[in-house]
Amino acid sequence: MLMRKLSIGYVVLLPDSKGAQITGESSEFCFKHSVNCNPSSTLLTIDENGRGGTKISTSKPYTVLQSSIFKALRDAFLKESDVLNLTLIKLVEPFSVCYAAERITRTIMGPRVPAIDLVLHSDEVYWRIYGSNSMVRIRSENIDGWCLRFVDGGFEPKASIVIGGHQFEDNLLQFDLERERLGFISSLLSRSTNCANFDFKTK
Repeated sequence: MLMRKLSIGYVVLLPDSKGAQITGESSEFCFKHSVNCNPSSTLLTIDENGRGGTKISTSKPYTVLQSSIFKALRDAFLKESDVLNLTLIKLVEPFSVCYAAERITRTIMGPRVPAIDLVLHSDEVYWRIYGSNSMVRIRSENIDGWCLRFVDGGFEPKASIVIGGHQFEDNLLQFDLERERLGFISSLLSRSTNCANFDFKTK
């Protein structure tokens, strides 16, 4: 069963009931071949006022990152993408990395781009974000491209990392608020299914 294959992280319910915050000091982004976008530990620590750290939010469509984290992720993503021989195109706001759709191969996991790992409290516990969740297709009269669906949230946001709704679409999340734990499975597309195939009705 899928529920037996959940990876476990740690969460705390936010007082304003607008999300859940991932606790610990190891919520960092990295790539399979280069770990060069690790943010400062001070940005990942949640202070006594609830600032910093990583938040999961259904009110944000995209993942919003503190500026230094965003720049590190963007630069690492561009570097990792070099080997795929993709073609950069004119940017579409609010995104900062866009590629020509004609140069990107489609797979079961979405557009073929570098996977992004959100590493939690241990290097062995990470949330892998594939192209289906990291990219968005932009079509207009003059543009047909895929854009990296992460945005710059400025230098002093309340949460350093806010994981938006698109990043956990078709990802299975299980919140255990009593034990302050988060169970998750990265994209269900890798298991040839999606959230639409689940019946979450309660008795």
